[in-house]
Amino acid sequence: MCDTLCAPGPSGMVFAKNSDRPPGEVQVAWPFARRASAGCTLRTQYLTIGDTGAHAALLSCPTWTWGAEHGVNEHGVAIGNERVGTTHDADAAKPALIGMDLVRLGLERARSAAEAVDVMAGLLDECGQGGIADAAHEAAYDSSFLVADHTEAFVVDTAGADYAAAPFPGGVAISNRLTLTTEWTRASATVGPNGDFSRFRDRGEDTRYADVRLAASRRFLRSAPTGGLTAAATAAHLRDHGTGPWGEPLDPGGHRDAPPPPSRAGADGDGWSVCLHVRDFVVTTASMIAELPRDVADGAPVRVYMAPGSPCAAVYVPAFPRTAAGPSPFVPHELSGEALWRAAEAVRVRVEREPDALAEVRAVLQPVEDELWAEAGDVAERPDRWAAVGESWGARAMDALFACAP
Repeated sequence: MCDTLCAPGPSGMVFAKNSDRPPGEVQVAWPFARRASAGCTLRTQYLTIGDTGAHAALLSCPTWTWGAEHGVNEHGVAIGNERVGTTHDADAAKPALIGMDLVRLGLERARSAAEAVDVMAGLLDECGQGGIADAAHEAAYDSSFLVADHTEAFVVDTAGADYAAAPFPGGVAISNRLTLTTEWTRASATVGPNGDFSRFRDRGEDTRYADVRLAASRRFLRSAPTGGLTAAATAAHLRDHGTGPWGEPLDPGGHRDAPPPPSRAGADGDGWSVCLHVRDFVVTTASMIAELPRDVADGAPVRVYMAPGSPCAAVYVPAFPRTAAGPSPFVPHELSGEALWRAAEAVRVRVEREPDALAEVRAVLQPVEDELWAEAGDVAERPDRWAAVGESWGARAMDALFACAP
């Protein structure tokens, strides 16, 4: 279960994703350097395939997987995936590539969103899709993807080795259901000319749990000024517990009281919110917002905000990952360790047990987040200052989380 969206912002594309996974599954952000290994072999989660080398990337990964739930690479390409129900029998499929493999491989091999779609389509044609992607429930599933760079975005729906892709340059949101029909511009051979990809949708699956979240994300994108989506507004939406984004106005320093997480989730879609809290089954375990600038090829920094755990009970920590034409990157090392994630996990557990405590928690966490974002903004055009100013960001976020833990 996940929610992913993007839309143009003042300086390029804003991309964001909440990664929803089993409670207690650790997910951290790892910066990977370029890999000069073309011609060698590469071990993914279940397959050994030919390697082509890799671009540098910042990836958010469940620690048991080779692949990633979401990430951004040095060329300003961002990808996130969603679990979807299809007519393909994922449980019976032999191990192949899983959705998280395709996220990582797309980022490792592409210089643009369109190229990433080409890479992922080629891998599906060559290797197919299959294998357990939820270790806690021993579940296999197919994936849909949102792929974006500073100028365009694509939705890629899949069902096993079948796929369809469509461009959405003005922005788009996806959730846990297939959304493409006949508007695709590229598809696998079996889809056929003018084929309706929705025929691969599992009609026996009630998707109201996804429909309500997808509707919330679409409402949020419609409410944003054309070309004016901001990271701060997006953070407010990613914390939505079913009553809308937090904050009036939607920027750091202007926040209304935090609504508590839903106490239950029903089959009718009630309680299935963008910041997800389905007790003992699935929760938001990591979140990312990435600002993909138009002039990344000229050295403009990619700004990323990573939240460990559920965004309602965490701090979005700024980072400046590696870019191809940019200076030395800065990613707080705490984002790559389990300690920060476990601190946020403890706070999530607390606010689920004591929903009324969330307002108290945000009163501690929000000022810290606002300070970190302000400092990141002040030095965004001063890469020589990133490390000196940002060296405390991870520690300050962790201290704030420890102060809120039970």
